[in-house]
Amino acid sequence: MRDPKRTPGGEAMTPLILDLLRLNSLILTSGDRLVAGLGLTSARWQILGAIDAADRPQPVAWLARDIGGNRQNVQRIVNDLHRDGLVTFEPNPHHRRAHLVVMTEKGRKAFAAAMKLQTPWVNHLTEGLTVDEIGSVRRVVAALRERLDQGQDADAANVS
Repeated sequence: MRDPKRTPGGEAMTPLILDLLRLNSLILTSGDRLVAGLGLTSARWQILGAIDAADRPQPVAWLARDIGGNRQNVQRIVNDLHRDGLVTFEPNPHHRRAHLVVMTEKGRKAFAAAMKLQTPWVNHLTEGLTVDEIGSVRRVVAALRERLDQGQDADAANVS
């Protein structure tokens, strides 16, 4: 069996993936610094954002799915948020043990403060970039995410 060869797309994608991994790390570090004064981390901020974006209270498993996270990691962060009074748990009428996660008033204030800090930060990041350029990158990232979500990566890797 011969070693597989990368297609031109595969050759172009490999350094892009490495750049995206580095970018993810830089975004998390920058986000941590941005919201540290609010007692948040990027991870906590992300969970509060998922709660805020949901149209109704959700259990931890659904929040994890929405952010593409691991349920156990999300549960740990939600427990920390609960300990700090940023979220509370409510009974779930559809599942006895999977309580619904609800942002408290303290959590809403912390999230709103984080979003106020995010506005100048994100505006600065976009300087020199066009809306079309940002849209193009977003479409590529969305297509990659969709393929990975559907497990297409594993199917292709097993092709001989």
